[in-house]
Amino acid sequence: MERSGTNSVSSSNKITQVNKCHACAATHSLLLLSDLRTSLFPLDQPLDSGQPQMTILSFFTRASRAFNGHPAASKLLVLCTISSGGLLAYAESQSNVGSPIVDPNQNEPRKKRVVVLGTGWAGTSFLKYLDASAYDVQVVSPRNYFAFTPLLPSVTCGTVEARSIVEPVRNIIKKRNGEIKFWEAECVKIDAANKSVSLRANFDQNLVGNKEFSLEYDYLVIALGAQVNTFNTPGVKENCHFLKASPEVEDAQKIRMSVIDCFEMAVLPGLSEEERRRNLHFVIVGGGPTGVEFAAELHDYFQEDLVKLYPMVKDLVKITVIQSGDHILNMFDDRISTFAEKKFTRDGIDVQTGCRVVSVSDKEITMKVKSKGEVCSIPHGLVVWSTGIGTRPVVRDFMQQIGQADKRVLVTDEWLRVKGCEDVYAIGDCASISQRKIMEDIFTIFKAADKDNSGTLTVDEFRDVVDDIIIRYPQVELYLKSKHLQDVTDLWKDLDGSDKKEVTVEEFKLALSQVDSQMKSLPATAQVAAQQGTYLSSCFNRREHCKEHPEGPRRFKSSGQHEFLPFRYKHFGQFAPLGGEQAAAELPGDWVSMGHSTQWLWYSVYASKQVSWRTRVLVVSDWTRRFIFGRDSSRI
Repeated sequence: MERSGTNSVSSSNKITQVNKCHACAATHSLLLLSDLRTSLFPLDQPLDSGQPQMTILSFFTRASRAFNGHPAASKLLVLCTISSGGLLAYAESQSNVGSPIVDPNQNEPRKKRVVVLGTGWAGTSFLKYLDASAYDVQVVSPRNYFAFTPLLPSVTCGTVEARSIVEPVRNIIKKRNGEIKFWEAECVKIDAANKSVSLRANFDQNLVGNKEFSLEYDYLVIALGAQVNTFNTPGVKENCHFLKASPEVEDAQKIRMSVIDCFEMAVLPGLSEEERRRNLHFVIVGGGPTGVEFAAELHDYFQEDLVKLYPMVKDLVKITVIQSGDHILNMFDDRISTFAEKKFTRDGIDVQTGCRVVSVSDKEITMKVKSKGEVCSIPHGLVVWSTGIGTRPVVRDFMQQIGQADKRVLVTDEWLRVKGCEDVYAIGDCASISQRKIMEDIFTIFKAADKDNSGTLTVDEFRDVVDDIIIRYPQVELYLKSKHLQDVTDLWKDLDGSDKKEVTVEEFKLALSQVDSQMKSLPATAQVAAQQGTYLSSCFNRREHCKEHPEGPRRFKSSGQHEFLPFRYKHFGQFAPLGGEQAAAELPGDWVSMGHSTQWLWYSVYASKQVSWRTRVLVVSDWTRRFIFGRDSSRI
């Protein structure tokens, strides 16, 4: 009891001392105000209020006494209105005078730095869902905006304005939790050994300062996309416009101006009919979704708007689509390809299938017809190259560093980690997932499932690992669907259809020998890139949790589980606008839709997929404007 009483007295004394410190600090602050008042207004000069100087000092004294016992009152804003002017002072008590100043952040662990290269579909989706408060996030891109690339063909003909489909990157990152830094620069080299990237700003203006710098990283996310693939065809870079791969929006704007130039040139006096026809011959190389949509947009642009402005040349316009394959839209269902070809024929669009472009000059395009082996040339006024994509030089250089020089694109595992390089991830068009074959691990899987080491595998033993197999090797599920099998154990049945109770390792190998035939690489589409970015951000957000509580399938070659579930792409369908307010679509569940209703479905889906409400409103307003006033033909 005596010790308790002593502690109470000591504590009381300490509180009294602290209160006195607060009161002294407040008094000192008020006296400073008084000194400031004296320096501004000498004692022999009366205040405008007519009150003597001592009145202010006595107020300070009474206020100082009032603070005694009330430490919180020492943190006050005192406003003195003197000579019709305001004087504002803030006094904050320092109860721990003499104590060392401690930085509250000095004991916090350093956040790991995540450097993101690129702001396309993959990079933007990663940033949108990443918990930036857990990392030091730095984004690098040569362009400071995100572009909704599926609407680029609409930009080429003025159906949608370019600024309606772009969103500034800084608008996107400012909405995230935590700070995300953005640098408008181009990545020129990735140093895997030193975990750094070399960057260069590409500003046209003669601005001062060093434009080259570097960043170190703990984790690197490569989302650089791809570049145009010309297949080394002579004259393509010099004489063609491009509508695939970066810079995309700028290319679409150039095409829009060039289309108007072709019409304006064709109506000038003094040109022969042959020259007018050549100027108005538009050639699209590539019969994929981008090329087909541009051909449809260009046809609508002419039929709905330009024919009214240039009636004298309405019979001279020609649109040609050159496709190396046997059909356009060959990645779609056969019914969609047939429907598109028939519609283009009705619209007067010439579709040349089975033709390979040999060279392109400023006046004609030379191609080889595969069926006949003949080489022919056709004149053109404008050529749009939309055939495929290739790897960027900086990514190619990085691939050589890590032993992937013989690969077409950057290869990752099922968790989007770059093979041969720790803490580096690649998403989007610049990378491809290398799905592991089940036959490479068939003996390991059998050994892991054979718990009693009997040399045979029972149905119950196999069922214990079947879920992990399906997650780790998604081709198993695809193979079952292709064979219309309900269960993996259906592969064990004899030729007469009877079930087996157990199988040997050779029978197990034979049952799964055809599974890897269902392995397919993912297409380089915005849908794939966006899903990869979202998946990778979820892995980063749950990294610490999954280290202690793994969520992935079991490791057949070792003990334990993988930290995360592998990436699994889910196809939500794809559209192909065909002009004339008609479109075709492949929908989930092997559904195929074509016609006017599909076009309205396309409108609703693309409006809902916009990255912000700003772009959503702009795109819908552009569509409305086009319906009411038509497309703008100004050359700007």
